[in-house]
Amino acid sequence: MELKRSWMFVPGHRQKMIDKALGLNADAIMLDIEDGVAPNEKDTARQLIGEALGHEKAPHSPARFVRINAIGHARMDADLEAVVRPGLEGLVCPKVEAADEVRKVDAILTDREPKQKMARGGVKLLIAIESPRGLLNAPAIAACSPRVCGLMFGAEDFGRELGLPTSREGEARDMLYARSAMVIAAASAHVQAVDGVWVDLKDMEGLAGFARQSRRLGFSGMSCIHPSQIEPINSHFSPTAEEINYAEQVVKAFEEANARGDGSIALGGQLIDRPIVERARRTLEMAKQLGIGG
Repeated sequence: MELKRSWMFVPGHRQKMIDKALGLNADAIMLDIEDGVAPNEKDTARQLIGEALGHEKAPHSPARFVRINAIGHARMDADLEAVVRPGLEGLVCPKVEAADEVRKVDAILTDREPKQKMARGGVKLLIAIESPRGLLNAPAIAACSPRVCGLMFGAEDFGRELGLPTSREGEARDMLYARSAMVIAAASAHVQAVDGVWVDLKDMEGLAGFARQSRRLGFSGMSCIHPSQIEPINSHFSPTAEEINYAEQVVKAFEEANARGDGSIALGGQLIDRPIVERARRTLEMAKQLGIGG
């Protein structure tokens, strides 16, 4: 599955927002039936999202994911009935705390995909980790199904469970351990790690700092709540021209060294061995996927 940098939440009961979101430059949109929709609007959200999924997808438009209600909740069955249909690319599963919850959704999808003339296994799952119990079980959750394409950190719910203040401070330094642990859990299962939202829409400098920190922690994408946040996120989670150039130098120098029979070399005063070369190749692969560089 292609790496997705920006994941934007879209209220599923707002037709204008859905229509606009389908044409945005986000890598993925998360059409929401859960927290962003009041209980008396959920039927409307299901209907509007089902209709939106039926629209033909334009080239380079966002991947279409739907955030359903919590697994095991009565509302989840109605959600899946409405949205498991052609055009659905993935589900966002909120507040997951155990691998068995994911397996339950997997089994439902495996039953329904053929009935809807959809490719078996085609619907992917982005799993939201939003509690301490979910974090402790995150490695098993990430590895429990081939449908799982990533873990997403739910900072606001996680902070509530920890009893943190309502107002976030700085770059979420109080969440560093939890965010790092989730990145490691995702990496252990070779799936994507998606960081939580930056909630202050007026603080673009804060968003940039948070995105930089996220990438340095090992996240490969980030969720967002407004179109103005998409481009900064895409930019910060894409390789820069300098990173691409250095990666090209590393790979070339290492291949030349191998041809001479050397297993490692020094480049610009830094020892270059196979792990660094593999990271350089990953950078170049990402740049190629995103159409960046030469």
